[in-house]
Formats: sequence, structure tokens, C-alpha cells
Amino acid sequence: MSTIEPGKTELSAKEILKLLPHRYPMLLIDRIVDIVPGESAVAIKNVTMNEPFFPGHFPDYPVMPGVMIIEAMAQGAAAFTAYGENLDTEGKVVLFMGIEKAKFRRPILPGDQVRISIRVAHRRPPVWRFEGEAHVDGKLVTSATYSAMLANATI
Repeated sequence: MSTIEPGKTELSAKEILKLLPHRYPMLLIDRIVDIVPGESAVAIKNVTMNEPFFPGHFPDYPVMPGVMIIEAMAQGAAAFTAYGENLDTEGKVVLFMGIEKAKFRRPILPGDQVRISIRVAHRRPPVWRFEGEAHVDGKLVTSATYSAMLANATI
């Protein structure tokens, strides 16, 4: 079970590390705010020029890859759900099951702060379905519906 104090409405990067197995360079969220347990939250991603994907995507016009935006949405949902439902994530991973209705409306660039709104659309543990929207400066940049499950991390 989570060792993070229950009832918080915000999670720091340090607390997110306790909930997710992701580490640099794959940890893509910096904070979670506005937590409403079992319902919704907002994940924050501060995009910097130092992101490891920018040198190759694209050197002369750095744009955050769509798959990384979706991954950030999923990580936000995973951390929010693990915390809100006090899930035991030790030795477990959250695995994608499906991505639907993904739309990319504007590029995300270095210097942007991405606010990812996450809403639980359906839950039947160990499976959850989420609706997510990513905004930069109040403008919708990406939206998607996605599902994931909590699974044992075995190889």
C-alpha cells in the first residue's frame, strides 16, 4: 500500500516516484494536482529543451512526440489511480490495454507546461478506462480515451 499520506489533493515528483516504476528518461509527469479520488485529477508536465527525444524529433523544430504525450497521460492516470485507490504497486506495472479517439490538435514545444486532465470513465479493477485532455496555455492540444490494467511485473 502507498506510504503517502491519504487525502492529499496534490502529489509531488518525489511522491510520484513512490507510485510508478518509471524513471528518467521515461518518467514524464512532474506533479499531480486537483485530485478528486476515484474521479479526476490534473497531471503537470513541464517540457524543457533537455527532453531526450528532442534531438531526434526534430532537431530544427523540436516537437513533443504524440506517443510521449499519450504516455504522459497514462502515467498521470496510473499515479492518480494508485494513490486514490491506495493500490499496492510494489512489484507491479500498469499496462496499456487500448488507446482510442486520440487527436493531436497543436504541437507541444520546449517551454510549454502541459496540464493533463484525467477523468475515470470506467473502473473494474484491475482494469480502468480514462478520458484525458492535454492543454497548453488553456488550449486543447491532445485528447484520448485509454484503458489500462494493473499487472504483476514478471518476466
